[in-house]
Amino acid sequence: MKIVFLGPPGAGKGTQSERIVNKHGIAQLSTGDMLRAAVKAETPIGLKAKAVMEAGDLVSDEIVIGIVSDRIEAADCAKGFILDGFPRTVAQAAALDRMLEDKGMELDAIIELKVDQEVLITRIENRVREAQAAGQPVRKDDNPAAFKQRLDAYREQTAPVSSYYEETGRLQTVDGMASIDEVSKEIDQILAG
Repeated sequence: MKIVFLGPPGAGKGTQSERIVNKHGIAQLSTGDMLRAAVKAETPIGLKAKAVMEAGDLVSDEIVIGIVSDRIEAADCAKGFILDGFPRTVAQAAALDRMLEDKGMELDAIIELKVDQEVLITRIENRVREAQAAGQPVRKDDNPAAFKQRLDAYREQTAPVSSYYEETGRLQTVDGMASIDEVSKEIDQILAG
C-alpha cells in the first residue's frame, strides 16, 4: 500500500497517517526525517545533501527524490508507505511518478484532505487563546502569523500538486473538516476500494 497524503498544514495528515500506520503496518515517511537520517548515515545521497545544506542552500528535487528512492527500499517499507508532506511541487510529483515507474511501483492512493483554510486559522488562534488563558505555553507551530505563512506557501507551491494528480484521474478527496473518526472511515473506504 503506497499512499500520498495532500492537504494544507493543520488538515490532519499526521493524525490520519498515524492511524493507517497502526492499522496496516506500513511506514510513514517524512522528507525532513529521511533527509536527516540520510545525512546522519552518511549515505552517498546523504553526503550530497549535507554539502548543500552546509553551503546554506536548499536541497534540490533530485536529492530529495534520491533520498525517497533509497528510503522506500528499506525493509520497513516492504508492506508499503505513506508520503506525508511530499511531493511539495508538481516537479516533485512528476519525478516521484518516474522514480516509482522505474522501480515497477505505483501509488495505490493519492488522498487530499480538503479543509476550509480560514477555519484552520481560527482554530489556531483559539488554541493560542485557550493555552494562554490556562497559563500553558503556546506550541511553536501554533503561532498564527507563522501558520498563515505556511498556508500561503502551501497555496503557492503545493496546492497545484492536487491539480496534477486530478488531471491524471488519481486524486481522491476527503472532507478534512469532518470528525477524526469520520475522516478515518472515509480514508479506509478509499483504501479498501
